[in-house]
Amino acid sequence: MPINSTEQFYRPARKEFAERALGRALGSLSNNPDKNANNVMRSINYFAKGETQQIIKGWIGDWLSEGRPGRQFLSRLLRNTHPNVRKRYIARMIVNFFFHDPNLAAHCEHQYGIKQPRAMLISPTMRCNFRCQGCYAASYERENDMAPEVFDRVLYEAEGIGINFHVILGGEPFIYPELLNVIKKHDRSFFQVYTNASLIDAPMAKNLAELGNVAPQVSINGPDEYTDSSRGQGALQSVMQAMQNLREAGCVFGFSSLVTRDNIDAICTDEWFDLLVEQGALYGWLFLYMPVGDNPDPSLMPTPEQRNRLRRFIRHVRQTKPILPADFWNDGVLTAGCIAGGRAYFHVNHRGDVEPCIFCHFATHNIYEYSLAEALASPFFTEIRQQQPFSYNTLRPCPMIDHPGIMWEIIQNNGARATHRGAEKMFTTFAADINRYAKDVETLMDRVWEEEGYSEWASFCRIPQQRLDSLRGTLSVARSCNKTKTG
Repeated sequence: MPINSTEQFYRPARKEFAERALGRALGSLSNNPDKNANNVMRSINYFAKGETQQIIKGWIGDWLSEGRPGRQFLSRLLRNTHPNVRKRYIARMIVNFFFHDPNLAAHCEHQYGIKQPRAMLISPTMRCNFRCQGCYAASYERENDMAPEVFDRVLYEAEGIGINFHVILGGEPFIYPELLNVIKKHDRSFFQVYTNASLIDAPMAKNLAELGNVAPQVSINGPDEYTDSSRGQGALQSVMQAMQNLREAGCVFGFSSLVTRDNIDAICTDEWFDLLVEQGALYGWLFLYMPVGDNPDPSLMPTPEQRNRLRRFIRHVRQTKPILPADFWNDGVLTAGCIAGGRAYFHVNHRGDVEPCIFCHFATHNIYEYSLAEALASPFFTEIRQQQPFSYNTLRPCPMIDHPGIMWEIIQNNGARATHRGAEKMFTTFAADINRYAKDVETLMDRVWEEEGYSEWASFCRIPQQRLDSLRGTLSVARSCNKTKTG
């Protein structure tokens, strides 16, 4: 199906206009909270069309209403961000949620049989100056960086199928010498860089602010007894200094926290999030410990009760504080379940293996042999997407820890190979532990699903009724137990 040339020009031009309009609205923020909220909503009104976009617009409008934390959030943008960052990162990120080019989408579906993911995760290096317990990257070799020209090519391929949001991982990305040189060539995209922040001094922070389209995600796992215990004495103070450098330079930045059974009590406090706000973080991601990587230990996984406590606490933070944390598992209700396998994102590691998820270290395709589009259309990724969501209860979204037997079956069906030694341990060595955990999560989260009325999210997230009917009443975890035993 050829892309209409007029539409091919019009859609990107309209998107660029929206970015400029929102960029101007953000660039003209004043000390008047009412004016700030009105300017942002007026610009969003120009391009928020369609039912889903109207719902998202409604959420933003409510969040920016009087007495809600969104107004204070905008004030923080005024105080803490460089104009380049407002225009090139924040405006693009917001517009990216609203704009969907139907012609490019139709072309991708006709030409490759895929729908465009929202984001690409890519790790150009696995080298790091730390070796933290629980890091998913720890099992990879620390040499053999992705060549800069390959990194550049893969970014262009992603942009060619409509992906302009790139998440840079590692290892430690700022160790990669050509990182910012490659990013500079992709001015129409925006980047999140997950970092331990040890290399973000004042000159680096200034460079990032001037570049404008890069937002560091600073890894911080709680007070010093938790952050220092995994990285060494003084690690937390180093992170705090990097945050100060970023704040003073005008960078937008967030935090990234690995939540374990040990540190969850320290993270789920108002005092901790107040500190993150004070340091300048605007948003962040919380990830449950996964028994992958170097010397995995299932006993570090938060208990089902702790996982539910995190869900409730993050909801409290979003309702009361001018910071936007995202809970990678508990927010499955907002994404209609698992987003891996190219449904919304995928990962390319430093060797070019195209993996369905940052935590699922298996692949059938490599960028040195196939295009990104071919990898996304692979039988491996296609079967993952066909199985999504893995349960009608999207509070249990993850095929790795909530439905492990299903994921192991998909891996075996497609002959996917482990991308590092020991990647299969979750499905073999730790099968009994993970199945027990999945069953306990099912018992708890199914009760939460019914008691708190989450079922309405299924219709909003467009889960087909036929798929819902096939999922309801199925003992997905029982199936997981049976399938995993074959591993």
